[in-house]
Amino acid sequence: MKVYNTLSGQKEEFLPQGDEVRMYVCGVTPYDDCHIGHGMSYIIFDVIRRYLQFQGYKVKYVQNITDIDDKIIDRANQLGIPPRELAQKYTDSYFEDMDALNIGRADIYPRATEEIPKIIEVIQGLIDKGYAYPAGGSVYFRVRNVADYGKLSHRSLDSMRAAEGAMGSEEKEDPMDFVLWKASKPGEPWWESPWGRGRPGWHIECSAMSLKYLGDTLDIHGGGQDLIFPHHENEIAQSESFTGIKPFVKYWLHNGLVQFGEEKMSKSLGNLITIKEALEKYSADAIRIFILSSHYRSPLTYSEEGLEAAERGTDRLRQAAQLSSPEGLPLAVEAPDRSGEIGAVYQSRFIKVMDDDFNTPGALALLFVLARNINQGRDAGSSIVLAQQMLIKLAGILGLTLKPPEKPPLNAEPFIELLMSLRDQLREAKKWQEADEIRVRLDELGIALEDTPKGTVWKRKR
Repeated sequence: MKVYNTLSGQKEEFLPQGDEVRMYVCGVTPYDDCHIGHGMSYIIFDVIRRYLQFQGYKVKYVQNITDIDDKIIDRANQLGIPPRELAQKYTDSYFEDMDALNIGRADIYPRATEEIPKIIEVIQGLIDKGYAYPAGGSVYFRVRNVADYGKLSHRSLDSMRAAEGAMGSEEKEDPMDFVLWKASKPGEPWWESPWGRGRPGWHIECSAMSLKYLGDTLDIHGGGQDLIFPHHENEIAQSESFTGIKPFVKYWLHNGLVQFGEEKMSKSLGNLITIKEALEKYSADAIRIFILSSHYRSPLTYSEEGLEAAERGTDRLRQAAQLSSPEGLPLAVEAPDRSGEIGAVYQSRFIKVMDDDFNTPGALALLFVLARNINQGRDAGSSIVLAQQMLIKLAGILGLTLKPPEKPPLNAEPFIELLMSLRDQLREAKKWQEADEIRVRLDELGIALEDTPKGTVWKRKR
């Protein structure tokens, strides 16, 4: 297996420290509902974890929750509620979204506000080693004391200092120094520390939590490409300076960003589609297929057309995976089921493409070809159960459930069937306009009719 390591800028053979892969992914700052950009990142790392487990690895997966931050404080002040209440509300919303997208829960979700003792321990250790200094009730990290600072973003300190010079303040020894502990301001949450009341900086939170729960060296650290600098760059500097151990992370994996038109989808720009909004129109499987159809390191442009195409693709996979005939009868098993041989071939191909830096577009393409072969076998009257089981298995590695779309409440079905029967009678009488009116009205109610050689069928639109 080869993975692209942002640190080296190339694909490397994946050789974790042991049978258990230590994996840390930067989590949410819960001050609003999650959008599709968040969904992209967490779907991708969910698939990476699923695939590693499929390959026999144990995975210890940690994802933090940044439940204290300037954005949380500002939003809470606007709403007139405590920051803790706001953070809990949107943390709950986050878990609802992840469950709806069939994203498996991490093993541990440490919250910044519950890890203050470890954060203070790491900051004090950095001060003791000369990598950090208190100033004005805050604590800053001395970037110039780290000779290889910039190795993740592949930028020199001089070029970064020129670009980021505006970050300087009177308290800092150098404009590039970044905050580890923020002195409290009136009306903000605070914790006691050796340097006075305050709260942790963003970067130190992730270092402290990953070191506490995964140890001095991680196998995989993931997140969006927008976190490479300064967040992940600063994590490396803090963590390696504190422990004296290199590397802090063996493999840095970064996903591309979702774009809305020409810009990155983000809360600050206001050009976002929330996960909840997307799920009102499309199934979770369709959203996953839309995201996984692009390689994880590539940018992804949000489009309704792309999601509609993904929904149609989802329907094709679901139909192929149905373990019964279109009439609902058991599949014929008179002939020996040789479809297992076909399934084994596709599993081998699936592994080959996924071993190449988690090539999900290639993996999905194989699923669609396997689905086509299943449908051809079904049409020929062959037994295809083993191939179907393989399709379900491989789809599951990508987090696809292939479950049928939800139907309306049972008491609605007789009325839909009645209207369909009436529509058939109108068509037989060549009253096309009246018949089409029934189809249009049902469509407005979220029920799509499809005329097939075997008659008209209906399904709920997503």
